[in-house]
Formats: sequence, structure tokens, C-alpha cells
Amino acid sequence: MSKRKGGALRRVVRMAPAVQSAALMTQSDGSTVEAFTFGDPEPISRIRLLDYVESMFNGRWYEPPMPWDGLASAFHASPHHGSAIFLKRNILKSLFIPHERLPGATFGAWALDYLVFGNAYLEQPRAFTGRALPLRHALGKYVRRGEDLDQYFFVRGWLQEHEFARGAIFHLREDDVNQEVYGLPEYISALQSAWLNEAATLFRRKYYANGSHAGFILYMTDGQIDNADADALRLALKNSKGPGNFRNLFLHMPGGKADGLKLIPVSEVAAKDDFAAIKNVSKEDVLAAHRVPPGLLGIIPNNTGGFGNAPEARAVFIDNEIRPLMQRFRELNEWAGEELVRFSESVPVG
Repeated sequence: MSKRKGGALRRVVRMAPAVQSAALMTQSDGSTVEAFTFGDPEPISRIRLLDYVESMFNGRWYEPPMPWDGLASAFHASPHHGSAIFLKRNILKSLFIPHERLPGATFGAWALDYLVFGNAYLEQPRAFTGRALPLRHALGKYVRRGEDLDQYFFVRGWLQEHEFARGAIFHLREDDVNQEVYGLPEYISALQSAWLNEAATLFRRKYYANGSHAGFILYMTDGQIDNADADALRLALKNSKGPGNFRNLFLHMPGGKADGLKLIPVSEVAAKDDFAAIKNVSKEDVLAAHRVPPGLLGIIPNNTGGFGNAPEARAVFIDNEIRPLMQRFRELNEWAGEELVRFSESVPVG
């Protein structure tokens, strides 16, 4: 078993400077042509992911093949991604038959962890007499696996660790082709599309919050404007930052030329960013990775024929996706020595 760790799954946020200026060229009279930008600092998101290899052993436990914080954040990145996971969890929970040692709430949290992280953990506490008490859900985001693979730790942060009793943790993991310590969820291939969907939405939100424009170039060629006037105009533009603050600007220039001051829009974003196309393509990628019929997620069809019969699509979805998941959760029964996981066989069609 290799102990190497792959690349990180993280977002590094850097703040773009609000104002940048540079002298581009020196004219014959000694003056310079200067270009500068003005506006609020914008966060620049850079994501490195899917270059993971295997899990690294840190001397106490194995680190995950990718940080679970990234998967937890991605869970809310796209409405289709999160909704597809919740749909599977809700159908599983609706068909689950509660047991005194495995209540419905515990099963629902356990199932959600498995669908999001590809790992789900249940702790078996025992009374002083050795009697098995109801199972407790351990948050998969913070559970780490020890060197002998039967040893588990709950790690919330630096110097915040708790070692579980040996043999007290049941670990349900999705298979991975690179390592056998942790599981990985099935939807990994669709994460880029989910983030693209999120990025398109955030960009459009900033576009509208900015007054539905992408910025402009203020071009001045009139000889009546000297460097002091240009500095004053630049200061006025800098001080007008903030949504809704820059509305009108008065400029008095006696004897100036009509075209000595031009306002050049950078682009018409509404026609250039292909917002609808990006949203649709990324949505289809996410739904394909989850293999969820769009009609079950409340998506409105664009065609006149619609998505077909929703009850039939639900029945096929349960047969193809939910029943295999049921079989995975039944693996707990062998570990517990009792049939704790049971599902109703009567699936309503309507």
C-alpha cells in the first residue's frame, strides 16, 4: 500500500489590486500616457483538484486522498449536484425500516455522508455490561483511519483528536482504484462542471451588482487637460467605488474638443458570456454523473414532449440506482451480527 499523497483540493483566494498604474510611453513634450484601473478588489479563485494519487500516513493516521473540506464545499456549489444527492438520500430514508439500534435519523445522516464523501462511519457504543447500545453516527468529514486499518480517529483540528475504541467503528466505503484506505464518491468526474455552474452564476451576480456593465475605458486626448486635471479626475473616480456610488460625474473643460473625452465600453457581457449555454451544459454533466432523471429534480423541460412519465422514471431510477445502494448499506448487518438495515419492498409508483 502506497503512502503518497496527491495534490490538494483547495481554493486559494487572492485579492486583485484595486488600482494599478503604469507609464506606457513618454511623449515629445516629456508628458506620459498613463493607463490605470479603478474598482473594488475582486477575489480570484484558483482550484487544483483531481491530481490526487493515494493516501499519506502521517505517523498516526492516513490522510484522505483529497481534503474532505473541498467535497463538503462542492456539495453546495451547484443546485443540481446537491439536489441529486438529497434525492437519493431521501428515497433511501423513505424506504428504510427503523431499528431500535439504528434510528431513521442516524441512518439518514450516515447515508448522506456516504453519498457526499464516499465514506460513512457508525460507532458502536457499549454499556458497562457489554450490551450493544444504539449506533451513533460519526461525521465522515473528520474521521481518519489508523495504520492497522481497524483503528479510527476523530480529528476536528490541530490537537483536537479522539481515538475510537478498537473494533467500535463500522466503515462503509466506496471503492477507489488508487488506494484501499478511504473511499471516493462516484461524482468526482462532475466536480469541474459543478464549479463551472457556480462560477457562471457568481459572475452573473457580480455583473448585475455592478450595474449591468463590465466596465469601461476613459480615453482623453484633449490638450486642455493637463496632468493635474487628470489626477483630479482619477481621484474622483477612485473615490466613487462601491455599488451604486458612481452615478454622475461633472467635468468642466472650457474650449475642449467634443471628442477629447471618450467613454469606451469594454464589452457587452449579456451577449458574450453564454450564461444559459454554460448552465445547461454543466447541468447535464452533473446529472449524467449522478444518473438522476431531470424530471425527479423539478427541472422544467425545454422541449414540448417533456421528460416522459415521472412515476416510471422514478421506478427505473430506484431499480438501477437505489437498490444497489441498499445492498451496500446492508453490509452493516454482517458486521453487527443482526439485521439492522432493512428496506421496504413496496415502492410506490405514483
